Amino acid sequence: MPLTIDDLPGAIRQAKRELRERLPNYREVFAEVEKAISTEAKHIAQQRDRGECVIPEIQFSDITANRVTADQVALVKARGACVIRNVFDRTLVESWDRDIADYVERNDLDTRLQNRAEDKYFGQLASGKPQIYGVYWSKPQVLARQSTALTAARVFLNRLWRNESEGRMHFDPDHVPVYADRLRRRPPGSESLGLSAHCDGGSVERWIESNFRKVYRHVFDGNWRDYDAFDAAFRPDVQEIPSPAVCSMFRTFQGWTALTPQGPGDGTLQLVPIANSMVYILLRALQDDVAPDDLCGAMPGRALSIKPQFHAPLFEALSSIPNMEAGDTVFWHSDVIHAVEDVHRGKGYSNVMYIASAPACAKNDEYLKRQLPSFLKGESPPDFPTDHFEVDFTGRATTDDLTSLGKKQLGFDL
Repeated sequence: MPLTIDDLPGAIRQAKRELRERLPNYREVFAEVEKAISTEAKHIAQQRDRGECVIPEIQFSDITANRVTADQVALVKARGACVIRNVFDRTLVESWDRDIADYVERNDLDTRLQNRAEDKYFGQLASGKPQIYGVYWSKPQVLARQSTALTAARVFLNRLWRNESEGRMHFDPDHVPVYADRLRRRPPGSESLGLSAHCDGGSVERWIESNFRKVYRHVFDGNWRDYDAFDAAFRPDVQEIPSPAVCSMFRTFQGWTALTPQGPGDGTLQLVPIANSMVYILLRALQDDVAPDDLCGAMPGRALSIKPQFHAPLFEALSSIPNMEAGDTVFWHSDVIHAVEDVHRGKGYSNVMYIASAPACAKNDEYLKRQLPSFLKGESPPDFPTDHFEVDFTGRATTDDLTSLGKKQLGFDL
């Protein structure tokens, strides 16, 4: 169910009154959180500046051989992100990248992009929008999503979550539905095409909507050390304010697959690798220097902006992901702060396929029922701007390209 708010300023004022009454010592609790988060951010910054990798890395072969250690898992859960190396063979992915280039050129996508719908999702971010292509159904994208390799990687990620708590089973980690997303094709030398720091998956809703409050129940009760970012309780029940490009599926991790080599300086992804940073964000908005009808600049139907004037300690930990090769993947928790470098200083294209990790649950089943017709018609999926570029594209993936796993992941059996 979508969330509708008629009087947003009034709703924010009411929410802040309720949350402050629930947590009368909100100032003291936030001071504790700020000290802890600042210490962690400084530690990450020191590691980064020493040249150490602050984003955990896992070999896909270790996942398939069940060799991932408890220490590796603990670090992924603390940082809220990881790089999984060699999920796909490099030669295969290089052929996919060529196929995508041919697909967009053969169908004259660049001309069509001049008339694309405006999703406005990133409209409040200081930087512009990255070089995103409204393409969802190319054969490489469909083949990658349904691959047994990427499915195994995402099952591993889903299982990092507590899927049973509060006396309920929240999701099935072993089934991975498709959330069709877009492409990034960023040429070398491009500037001001990045994204400022933000979070997806809800903005003002996090303070206002009842199930979001239950997700963060320990934070709003002042027991913030009991908060577990990997406890799925109530997450599949939250309601979002509908908007183009606002995700209405429950994703355990956002993610993308590298189609080309890329790394720091290549206009690539940046993360604040602190899984619990949302604790800081939530309590920061309750402090006395924030206006009664403001949530640190959060806007409905937009990405949740992370701003230096409100969230300065978090920026110290903002770090670019490590060098990636074609076939590597990166995933980050759905609450983790991320950004995209403004300038691509590299020599080659910086290309990725956005492919997230999502588990089977009632919320996601309902989305699949709305998304499947989009695949069959070649239209943009329900969460995205209604460009529908691909309806007449030559070479678009069809049911003939689907395996039995691919059909299940797209919801043919629902």
